[in-house]
Amino acid sequence: MKVMIIDIPKCNGCFNCQIACKDEHVDNDWPPYAKPQPDTGHFWMHVDLVERGQYPKVKVAYIPKPCMHCSDSACMKDVPERAIYRRDDGIVILDPEKSKGQKEIVQACPYGCIYWNEEERIPQKCTFCAHLLDQGVIQEPRCVEACPTCALVFGEYDGFKALLREKKAEVLHPEFGLRPHVYYIGLPKRFVAGTVIFGDTDECAENVNVTLAGKGHEETIETNNYGDFEFEGLNADREFMVKVRHSGYASREFTVQTKTDVYLGEIVLTR
Repeated sequence: MKVMIIDIPKCNGCFNCQIACKDEHVDNDWPPYAKPQPDTGHFWMHVDLVERGQYPKVKVAYIPKPCMHCSDSACMKDVPERAIYRRDDGIVILDPEKSKGQKEIVQACPYGCIYWNEEERIPQKCTFCAHLLDQGVIQEPRCVEACPTCALVFGEYDGFKALLREKKAEVLHPEFGLRPHVYYIGLPKRFVAGTVIFGDTDECAENVNVTLAGKGHEETIETNNYGDFEFEGLNADREFMVKVRHSGYASREFTVQTKTDVYLGEIVLTR
């Protein structure tokens, strides 16, 4: 079963994956897998930009998003036989001939990964470059081959089981219940951050202990040489207590809620 793994922290937003996809599919006809992708309007590999936090603590992440090639594909329901089909390797193909005129297939994908080709009157999407895989030209889609940071990897699910467990990989929108074959490492979640300053010296407070505690969660880190700390990967809509402690200084405590990302600003420690 073919799967793709996308490591978000490794993605620097170069858009090579998107460009490689267009280079392979725009003006190129690959029957019976797909007709040519239009010059504009289609992003079979779309890269979402996600901004988090608030000034001066702002973070940006890039989320590449191809077709998810779901095991329980929503797009395959209530369509004529074989207009969409799943191969033995798990790749979902939109037949460019049998799906002709079926614009409703575009709306069937809750991920928004299917596009309408008005000229050809067909729905289209990522094929995982099945035409190249079947020819043995390459062992991975063009988007994966073109990624300079190895943020995208592709292969057999059984070969990635250990990595998926170790990195606690997730899928986009698990609530859809579609069992996608695209997994993500490091999806952006909530963070709590701040900057600690020694009030008596007006200097950055390095190596200060900061503890974040909430229901079923507790961790302690130290501030860096700029006095900064950050807790990343937190669940949304949770309440946490942040405690800042350093020998010889009065402790500071804060209650935070992760309805959004939280930056506590400058935290001044006094003796």
